[in-house]
Amino acid sequence: MSKRLPAIFAVFVTMALAALPALAKPNFTGNWKLNIAKSTFGDIPAPDSMTYKIDHADPKMTSVSKQSGQMGEFEIDVTCTTDGKECTNPGFQGSPTKSVMKWDGDALTVESKGQFGDIDFTSKESWTLSDDGKTITVAQTISSSMGEFTQKLVFEKQ
Repeated sequence: MSKRLPAIFAVFVTMALAALPALAKPNFTGNWKLNIAKSTFGDIPAPDSMTYKIDHADPKMTSVSKQSGQMGEFEIDVTCTTDGKECTNPGFQGSPTKSVMKWDGDALTVESKGQFGDIDFTSKESWTLSDDGKTITVAQTISSSMGEFTQKLVFEKQ
């Protein structure tokens, strides 16, 4: 029986080491560009362009997003943590936006409340990274007095 113990231990260690990559959370660091053709925007006009510059060292994540289009030009800087603590950042036109970012398996969820002009809104997002690390997909639902809108934004690493 004592000869079987090292073999069983070796199998256990091998299985544990094989599981480690599955425990690591996705890292969204990089420069990302919206692929408009692969994205859907619901009733909200599609931007002409949108980019993200993300620095992600879990649990801290910072991003600079730039967007231009029919709704104007925006640049928004966000610093938040992925541990479920609320963070406040300047949102659209400088109005504060409060967000909670946390992991749900391999998806990063973001729930936010803020204003766009005089309109209060809430948004729920789910960020996923492709297996090859080259695509971020953001499934987003935005609710306001104007209704509820669903979008799927597909960003490609540059």
